Amino acid sequence: MSSTMCNPAVTGNTSAEWPVSTDATERITLTELVRGHDQDLFARLAPVVRRQSLVLDLELVERIDAAGIAALISLYRCATDAGHRFAIFNPSTHVAEILAVVGLDRILLSQNAVHVSHNRLRRQRPAA
Repeated sequence: MSSTMCNPAVTGNTSAEWPVSTDATERITLTELVRGHDQDLFARLAPVVRRQSLVLDLELVERIDAAGIAALISLYRCATDAGHRFAIFNPSTHVAEILAVVGLDRILLSQNAVHVSHNRLRRQRPAA
């Protein structure tokens, strides 16, 4: 089973622009996962998670709302229905806190994810 790492990288543009590189890793311009960006993210990544496992790097995403959480859940369900894995890797502190509050950290966070703490020191998350 192949896996793709997807990194919503911060650029100066937060519009619904989705540049794709020619290698196996898509680079998606995304600084926040909120209403308005949620459906674009799902539309771009749903075909990917139907074909293969995907790990989504959310280190640079600082804002997430209910619509963003719903998009992540939909991607997870889409991947598992297709027999693949979907996980979140390296969430920003705020995103990690939100996922923990709603109980999705246990489901969505990759077991090998690196957490970025408030003081920006990296520590390895224990395997569950």
